[in-house]
Amino acid sequence: MKINRAHIMAGYASHNASLFRRLGVSLGDPAAWIKLDERAIALVRDLEMDRVRAHSRADKVTCPAENSPPAGLSPDRETATAEAAVQILRGAKIEEVTTDRTLPFIFAWHLQQAEIIIRYDPNYGVIDRRTKTDAEIMALRQAQAHTESVMRMVCERIARSDTNDQGQLVHDGEVLTSEGLRKFAAVEFMQLGCSMSHGGIVATVPQVADCHHSGTGPLVTGHPVVVDLFPRDDASGYWGDCTRTVVHGTPTDEVIKMHAAVIEAKQAAIDSLVGGNTADRVHRASESVLKRHGYKPSRGKITDEPSIQHGTGHGVGLELHEPILLDAEGGEILEGEVFTVEPGLYGRTDGGVRVEDMLVVTDGEPVNLNTLPEGLDWA
Repeated sequence: MKINRAHIMAGYASHNASLFRRLGVSLGDPAAWIKLDERAIALVRDLEMDRVRAHSRADKVTCPAENSPPAGLSPDRETATAEAAVQILRGAKIEEVTTDRTLPFIFAWHLQQAEIIIRYDPNYGVIDRRTKTDAEIMALRQAQAHTESVMRMVCERIARSDTNDQGQLVHDGEVLTSEGLRKFAAVEFMQLGCSMSHGGIVATVPQVADCHHSGTGPLVTGHPVVVDLFPRDDASGYWGDCTRTVVHGTPTDEVIKMHAAVIEAKQAAIDSLVGGNTADRVHRASESVLKRHGYKPSRGKITDEPSIQHGTGHGVGLELHEPILLDAEGGEILEGEVFTVEPGLYGRTDGGVRVEDMLVVTDGEPVNLNTLPEGLDWA
């Protein structure tokens, strides 16, 4: 006997990238996307119906009030949306729904009360977002251009600063700090229509030995500073992500060696970044270069000597970190995916070096969305 099936995705499009991609509008109210065979229904607040009609590909845009169950709708907005979603499914005689990893429990609970079977598909809402459209690549290109614009300003400010008697960097009479540079970057991004909602990294010794430490305190001459900026373009919702390493003054021989190894590892990953290859192979291509230069992995452990702390990169799009990871056991890479490639080395004694670009996978050589130089000298 045939079972009537549908797909459902629900939540808040303002922080659910898969739902936003379908609705086309970053809604701060609960919504649902229901797929009945080839027919897509957008269930949104009545005030948002016209906007969703203009920006989505839904075959029908409706609201909870148009889909009230016999007992009426709850005055709670999220409950009412879940009740209306169930009513739509009941009206279509749906017995089973497939959903994604983000379905809120309130929707699952109402589906269960209606005796509708819920199936989980780990790839629903993931596969379609991994492969980017031309419009999405243009949005990422724009976000990355904004990122590079501010990155250049930050790196040049570090490299061109004066120093005081303690070797601390000084700009316009003030000691240059990690916190101050992040604030500077945030203001510059705001003027470009971007936001640093996840913060940023401006880190040097010793904190940079922890590769995700945001950095604190004064910057000093002669030590590498890892600058990692990852703003969201408020107009499109897509993210930039770029890292450069800058040294004020003369870098040590060890830092020069670290930088050369990272650049070589980055190129090895880029050379492997083709559709049909696996993320595992891309990561191993990069990591093997770092190992050949004498550096060891140290996952989960902060070290004094330079070591390898993380994978080679990650997917990027409507979220800063999207599947899949360029890391051990990573799966097949798809043409049209966009990844960061960001090998790095970190230690308490010599500091850290990381260089990160954003690339689009093609059927041949990947397209690099970065144009900034990779070197340590920004003076």
